[in-house]
Amino acid sequence: MPLLALQTSVRLSNQQRHDLLAPLSKIVAECIGKPERYVMVTVSEAAMLMGGAEGLAAYADIRSIGGLNGAVNRKLSERICALLQEQLDIPPDRVYLGFTSVSAENWGWNGGTFG
Repeated sequence: MPLLALQTSVRLSNQQRHDLLAPLSKIVAECIGKPERYVMVTVSEAAMLMGGAEGLAAYADIRSIGGLNGAVNRKLSERICALLQEQLDIPPDRVYLGFTSVSAENWGWNGGTFG
């Protein structure tokens, strides 16, 4: 049920996109404490302007039913920013992350909802 939707200004090759998916999925599962079999990760390119300037940047939207809190969010931010810097050369100060806790009845899956 955790979802990480990553948008980046980096023009990604298929290999770069593939190389991001598994590590991002693992980071989300480990930090939030949910089984990885429920984690979904998307990676897409987007036009971005940050601080009035174009350039390397990323936005990660992270949603989950439970598991998000201040400490978890800081750990997610730290690990996701480190991965994006390592793999895409995006400086951490060019990454925004949004965290949203979703109630179980507002998250659908498999023809129903979790609540």
